[in-house]
Amino acid sequence: MKLVRGAWKLLVGIKDALVLIAMLLFFGGLFAALALRPNPAAIKDGALVIALAGPLVEQPAAANFSFGPGGPRELRLRDVVRAIRAAKDDARVKALVLDLDSFGGSLPAALNEVGDAVATVRKSGKPVLAYATAYSDASYRIAAQASEIWMHPMGGTLFSGPGGSRLYYKGLLDKLGVTVHVYRVGKFKSFIEPYVRADQSPEARENSVALYTALTNDWRQRVGQARPKAQAAAFLDQGTQRVLAAGGDIAAANRAAGLIDRFGDRLAFNARVAEIAGAAPAGKGAAFKRIAYRDFLAAHPLPTGGDAIGVLTVAGDIVDGKADAGTAGGDTIARLLMDGLETKKLKALVVRVDSPGGSALASEVIRGAILRAKAKGLPVVVSMGGVAASGGYWVSTAGDTIFAEPTTITGSIGIFGVVPTLEKSLAKIGITTDGVRTTPLSGQPDLAGGFTPEIDALFQSGIEHGYRQFLERVAKARGKTVAQVDEIAQGRVWDGGTARQIGLVDRFGGLDEAIAEAARRAKLDPAKVHAEYLEKKPDWWAEFFNSFARKNDEDEASGGDAYALITAERRALFFRAVSDARRLATGASVQARCLECAALAPARIDEGDRKLMALIFAKAAL
Repeated sequence: MKLVRGAWKLLVGIKDALVLIAMLLFFGGLFAALALRPNPAAIKDGALVIALAGPLVEQPAAANFSFGPGGPRELRLRDVVRAIRAAKDDARVKALVLDLDSFGGSLPAALNEVGDAVATVRKSGKPVLAYATAYSDASYRIAAQASEIWMHPMGGTLFSGPGGSRLYYKGLLDKLGVTVHVYRVGKFKSFIEPYVRADQSPEARENSVALYTALTNDWRQRVGQARPKAQAAAFLDQGTQRVLAAGGDIAAANRAAGLIDRFGDRLAFNARVAEIAGAAPAGKGAAFKRIAYRDFLAAHPLPTGGDAIGVLTVAGDIVDGKADAGTAGGDTIARLLMDGLETKKLKALVVRVDSPGGSALASEVIRGAILRAKAKGLPVVVSMGGVAASGGYWVSTAGDTIFAEPTTITGSIGIFGVVPTLEKSLAKIGITTDGVRTTPLSGQPDLAGGFTPEIDALFQSGIEHGYRQFLERVAKARGKTVAQVDEIAQGRVWDGGTARQIGLVDRFGGLDEAIAEAARRAKLDPAKVHAEYLEKKPDWWAEFFNSFARKNDEDEASGGDAYALITAERRALFFRAVSDARRLATGASVQARCLECAALAPARIDEGDRKLMALIFAKAAL
């Protein structure tokens, strides 16, 4: 009995301890959540600090708890722009500080939007100070608009321009015995080339040269206008020679080219900000009076007055079924729109597209939902972000008018299908297939035994039919004949400026201009409407997790020098290889996707890619 009573007391003690631990965790978490909530009332005079510690995106991906506190964070483009614009007229903001040390980049159109917002603050007379250990093409595009560009003296800025190597897998697939069946229409539709070629086709090279040249010229123009005395364009073309002339001292070469205004470490930079915004009180652990980004954003919320203009966001890869934020699940987006039509008193609809495409079926599901909104009498305006290509353009054909930026990447009108079969791989390890067919399609498609000529012909015919559907949708939307669209289609990717010239885009402008146009089409005063974003709100737990991420973003970032920046950009190439492999194995059978777009955008690495890459490196180390 003593043993039983002792065991019972032990169990009761364990139970009480677990209850106590659970209560401590609950109340500790509750206290932390309350402490980390934005506090607009805490804003006092000082410098608004915006730490761009991650990539700028149209819609941040859902919180991924497995990344932990040091994991990647994404910043919502419209929030950053709203905060910067508000800084211009807020008397409490004595200076705007841009911390670009850990900036993850973005597409040119998004960078230009942020740069334009920064320029308005600078033109208002308020000091704008940018800091980084080293600048990339992307971060300098923004920093060029600042009144003072600071860099660490041991850092260094090198410009590379778009382009570089891509990985081609044909040789590997041949060695593995994987047969890749490709079905496509469009001589410029290059997304499938890495699986069937060992190099870039002449058509893909021609397209890439045209697109990258246009984007490079825009960089030269933007930076040149913001920094007319700096030799940025010359440094882009002659960076190596100038660094060699400076004896390998990149910072000295930057100084000679006039790219950087002042050199100093963070202590020197913080002291400079304190001269402008005031020194922080003793004991606060800060060098200058600081306005936290999340507090400032909460103090300048989105307007809610007037009639509602719905804004439907199609961001990231377009996939079948449901998906979390940051990925455009066809069913999810269609449901969000239907819910918005039922519960919101929407007067018009703006479709914000920032996607390189994906599943053709999911693209049609989203397009169909938009057409149902149109059937209810709502004007529909499309606003293209950094990229609206392939499936992104398919979705855009539902709009009454299309807005884009000159550097928006669009077009890529074409579709393809890629299906791997393993008959040769299995044969290498002694596995073969055999059986009886009652019809030409019995057992097809056979991933283990290979495809028959009939199934290949069937799939190719289906792709050709899908391409004709794509052409017909574009022709109807753009007031062209199918033959005219085919001439500018064939999978070719265009910059926004050229797209407007050839009739794929109507007008230049961002989301604000699209909302104003939607209001006018609904016979409303653009000044008396507000945007109603049709997005799923994050749950409490996700918001709690994100609060830690946002808090960390306000700390001073730590970046590397020019060599570290270049290495980080190249490292992303291998993560893209993992993503390519996963798409080959699990992607939709019929896709409308853009290869050039993925090469320009910051790499979005999901947890599956990260784990697979870790496994590959672990195996390689054995």
